[in-house]
Amino acid sequence: MCERRGLLVVFSAPSGCGKDTILQTIFHNKNCDDFVLSRSMTTRAPRQGERNGVDYYFVTREEFEKRIDEDRLIEFAEYNGNYYGTPKDPVEEWLAQGKIVILEIEVQGASKVVKAYPEALSIFILPPSLEELERRLRQRNTDSEETIARRIALAPGEIAKSSEFKHCVVNDDVTRASDEVYRLITEERKK
Repeated sequence: MCERRGLLVVFSAPSGCGKDTILQTIFHNKNCDDFVLSRSMTTRAPRQGERNGVDYYFVTREEFEKRIDEDRLIEFAEYNGNYYGTPKDPVEEWLAQGKIVILEIEVQGASKVVKAYPEALSIFILPPSLEELERRLRQRNTDSEETIARRIALAPGEIAKSSEFKHCVVNDDVTRASDEVYRLITEERKK
């Protein structure tokens, strides 16, 4: 058992704001020995190049609902017709080991975690503008026009939830935003 309980970091943003890119930048360029990135579980189909257990845990709707019934998720939400959630057991184990556990989750689920775990460090990533968010969603070329339109329509409501988070970081430059997120995490850890 570790003498020091870990730090739970809730990291969220509307789709297309660069959550993955910011975290990849941090993990590749900073000292992250104590950092663990929790993998979410989803019922959506993998995108091209995504791997089960690496990008997400891809499960059936039935399996996901069984986990809900068994209280084996920290949070879950239905977003864009699919379930997303955070498995509870590995997160609790890592926190007991004193790790910095990052939950990179969609806004609806993150909002639930922020309320359930008020001691968590919560960071919300904002786009420089809604126009830039739309440009990024289109540029990544992974979603249908219908999915992009839904994500753009959801974004203003998701951005409104940013006030529930302890910190907001505008991703106008990925290096600057990554440095700011890393600084927020390491400063919170020192407390």
